Amino acid sequence: MKALLYKVRAFAREEDGVALTEYLMLLGLLVGGVMVTVQLAGTNLDAAWGTWATWFADPDLRAS
Repeated sequence: MKALLYKVRAFAREEDGVALTEYLMLLGLLVGGVMVTVQLAGTNLDAAWGTWATWFADPDLRAS
């Protein structure tokens, strides 16, 4: 148990550990932002695709 505690304290003292933590937090924010963007754009893209597919499949809509 002491060895684990020693390693955790040593990791906290090193600047590499702090930098790694910062990069992981930044990566988490980036991944979260991408997920939200894809979810929002995906809904709008799905609606646009459905409208376009209906127009393409229905000859009466293309005539007007």
